Amino acid sequence: MSDFNNVYKGKTVLVTGHTGFKGSWLSIWLTSLGANVVGYALEPYSPRGNYKASHLEKHLFADVKGDVRDSKKLEETIEKYQPEIIFHLAAQALVRTAYADPKYTYETNVMGSLNILEAVRKFDCIKTVVMITSDKCYENVEQIWGYKETDRMGGYDPYSSSKGCAELMISSYRNSYFNPKDYAKHGKAIASVRAGNVIGGGDWSDNRLIPDCIRFIEEGKDIEIRSPKATRPWEHVLEPLSGYLRVGQKLMEDPVKYSEGFNFGPPIECNKTVWEVVEYLVKYYGKGKVVDVSGTDMVHENTLLSLDVTKAYRMLNWKAMLNLHEAIEFTVDWYKEALHNDDMFEYCKKQIKAHTAKGYLWENN
Repeated sequence: MSDFNNVYKGKTVLVTGHTGFKGSWLSIWLTSLGANVVGYALEPYSPRGNYKASHLEKHLFADVKGDVRDSKKLEETIEKYQPEIIFHLAAQALVRTAYADPKYTYETNVMGSLNILEAVRKFDCIKTVVMITSDKCYENVEQIWGYKETDRMGGYDPYSSSKGCAELMISSYRNSYFNPKDYAKHGKAIASVRAGNVIGGGDWSDNRLIPDCIRFIEEGKDIEIRSPKATRPWEHVLEPLSGYLRVGQKLMEDPVKYSEGFNFGPPIECNKTVWEVVEYLVKYYGKGKVVDVSGTDMVHENTLLSLDVTKAYRMLNWKAMLNLHEAIEFTVDWYKEALHNDDMFEYCKKQIKAHTAKGYLWENN
């Protein structure tokens, strides 16, 4: 298993959103690297999600249930545990939920991020911060080439807009309070990271493709697809997480150089339609029937979206390790294992080990 130059070993790391899909996987990975992980998040959304399935609370240095909008409790947690590193993942992460409740979405994704940034200003213990946003932060003009880190922020829908807002705010705070040119004075390094459509075991969110497919299969129902032609940069959850950990490592090793934004996405051949993804998932799972219900119960979502990850490749020596079929296989294997395994912690570590065994580029140079 990659040790990221042992930069996390013995460090106290605050992970917001640790009860969520990506946050739980990141917390498991960090504990495996020897970090003292302090989780700060709401109660888990699903009793079947990765946080519960892996009994993550047993492996954390501290497990705090709190809302990122609650600046008082957030700051009390930081004051108590004195984290040196923060990975901020707490968010309202669903497009359809954002349409239904835009106020909550903006409060969580924008004001929650603001509370983190204000805490970074306030507490000297915090040195390294990785702010996780989304590939949807960019103004989507349905271009066929990938969006670069220098492209304009935007967002047609409330969710995308909230992520664009967060990115603009992060950039403003970095320029105003944590400018890399003045690092010797403030001693804080902040990067933002953006990933595409992430899949993997332990995600049970509503109105998300893979969890919906698994639910339909388990219930013996047809898999109904609303947007079969929509194209996304599909990647397994361990792909961007390896990038986030790599960014954290490089921020600690060279804070001035790496205090920037980074995209993490799969190779272009992983940019497949929803229909192609579900078709292979059904084939690999061994059961299920796919039905096109496009045009029903629709909200606006961009049909074409991909990221240019050249910067991550050149600056971080990072690239995605799994092709799309492997990503789907990792995902299906987790859900099948969870049907009979009541503690998925070691299985998650097994998948992390299998992923790192692919050989990260930075370890081979």
